[in-house]
Amino acid sequence: MIASDMRTKIDRLISAGQLGEGLHFLSRLWAQEKSTATASFLVSRFERLRPQLKLLPYRVGILRSFTVEPMVPLLRAAAFCAGIDLQVYLSDFNAYVQEIVDPSSSLYEFAADAVILAIQTRDIAPALWNSFSLLERERNHALVAQITGDFGNWVREFRRHSRAHLIIHNLEQPVAPSAGILDGQSAEGQKAAIEEINRELRALCAEQVGVYALDYDAMAARHGRASWHDEYKWSTVRLPIAAPNLIHLVNEWVRFLHPLTGKVAKVLVTDLDNTLWGGILGEDGMDGICLGSEYPGSAFQELHRVLIDLQQRGIVLAICSKNNRTEALEALQNHPGMLLKPNHFAAVRINWEEKVQNLRELAAELNVGIDALALLDDSPVEREQVRRALPEVFLIDLPSEPSQFACAVRESPIFERLVLSSEDAHRSAMYQAQQERQQLQQAVSSREDFYRSLQQEAEIAPITKATLARAAQLIKKTNQFNLTNQRYTEQQILELAASRDWECFSMRVQDRFGDNGLVGVALLHHNCEMCEVDTFLLSCRVIGRTVETAFLAFLVEHAWARGARRLQGWFVPSSKNAAAESFYPRHGFHLVEQNAKGGLWSLDLAQQVVACPEWIRLVIRNGAE
Repeated sequence: MIASDMRTKIDRLISAGQLGEGLHFLSRLWAQEKSTATASFLVSRFERLRPQLKLLPYRVGILRSFTVEPMVPLLRAAAFCAGIDLQVYLSDFNAYVQEIVDPSSSLYEFAADAVILAIQTRDIAPALWNSFSLLERERNHALVAQITGDFGNWVREFRRHSRAHLIIHNLEQPVAPSAGILDGQSAEGQKAAIEEINRELRALCAEQVGVYALDYDAMAARHGRASWHDEYKWSTVRLPIAAPNLIHLVNEWVRFLHPLTGKVAKVLVTDLDNTLWGGILGEDGMDGICLGSEYPGSAFQELHRVLIDLQQRGIVLAICSKNNRTEALEALQNHPGMLLKPNHFAAVRINWEEKVQNLRELAAELNVGIDALALLDDSPVEREQVRRALPEVFLIDLPSEPSQFACAVRESPIFERLVLSSEDAHRSAMYQAQQERQQLQQAVSSREDFYRSLQQEAEIAPITKATLARAAQLIKKTNQFNLTNQRYTEQQILELAASRDWECFSMRVQDRFGDNGLVGVALLHHNCEMCEVDTFLLSCRVIGRTVETAFLAFLVEHAWARGARRLQGWFVPSSKNAAAESFYPRHGFHLVEQNAKGGLWSLDLAQQVVACPEWIRLVIRNGAE
């Protein structure tokens, strides 16, 4: 369908009140034509529909040394299609230093959730860019040190005034170094100097909480360094990027927005026939399916490699396929071209049932929400059925050419991550251990026998820099067992932990089947003889195993030891945390206040104690007691 016809159809659907279909075609229009005209159309329609939509509000500030105005509507349109209502603040042209160092600047008044610092090499290092051949060796080294020092000062100054995430463009290389091929023969060349700045910038971002490097140089090279710039527009309106490349930078910004806002998939569910391999197993047989080192089988192997990379990134893999289970598992295990094996998949649904039902069952088995699933399926019909029945599922629209499958998955921003915890890296193994726990639960005669058989150990410790990323991840994403649904960034958690009136604890659980990882977070606020539980949450992977009682038992004892006489906390209901509703009353707390927000529960520490379950060994680390 051509873009003009699609716009007409969208307006007709919206006028008829068919909001879901209208939103679907808005996203399709954006996928088909990411132009300035399309962006304006999308933004206007989404703003009109905003009161009826459950969009996530998010605020982004852009500090820049070049013109970015034409990219703002593109960025907002892409964000709207991802379910994000994005408000954008633009600094004055080339005023990024003033905005950062002035605590009363418009940037800080805007109260951004994330800030992008976009500076060109030619602006921050004109001598390195324009006249490198005239630089003496000592001056070259001094410039590199000065620029890396400036970045460090700006980051530290920014962090003094803002808790927002900070995304910093690294410096791009020139199309042709000033010394030509001679530059590549020297460790003191132009390319080496810019590389040194970028190495230092990566190190700076790694040591700062909530600060990330955007590899602008690699992006320009990926899309064609020679055609990246528009020198005429740079000279006339200070817009250095050629018009066709504006969307590439926008897409890169969006890749950061997804993990920052939590708009990510936790599970990739894949079909088999004509998706993981070419052909239909039931018709072609294992020897007849297309999978190997030669094209077209190599295209499917490349997809396998991408899925394995995603698994290493913490994405769980699952299968949902209409097939004969025995034959499909045999192909996965024994086909010589198969890179993915059955043990790569945490859950499998290979049967002749409808995919919608199978997806529901997979979400239940993996204990995640439907909105955590992404479906990879070559069939437009199957994707459409899922879209209509389960609009929360992320759908990856595969192109008709298998050689493009891997690229379609790799470029999907829903799989991006900015940090990788040890739990992420071992998530698939944790799901396999969970299956063993479920088998044990079915084998024992009582729930208490099951608890004892698990041989659980709960380790509680203050949140440290080593556990900060995982704790922030839990706070951002945990919904089912989350008493207050408070959300904090890594920077905010660090500030709370540094306060005399706050304590921040994490809980790690392991059992006979393996390490469950860091699964619990509690934030306490002390106020004289009262201690308030500001945040108490537990990963869904350990719900129902009484570790929440062990965590609370520690908090009760710890609050008493610090001189508190009451421990209190709110339960704020949401659409997803019903599992936590009875937590406080079950442990002897009494309701002392009820309002539209929720209920405030209190425990008299002099009169009541909460005992740690006898089948859990409680370990306190690093002076947490």
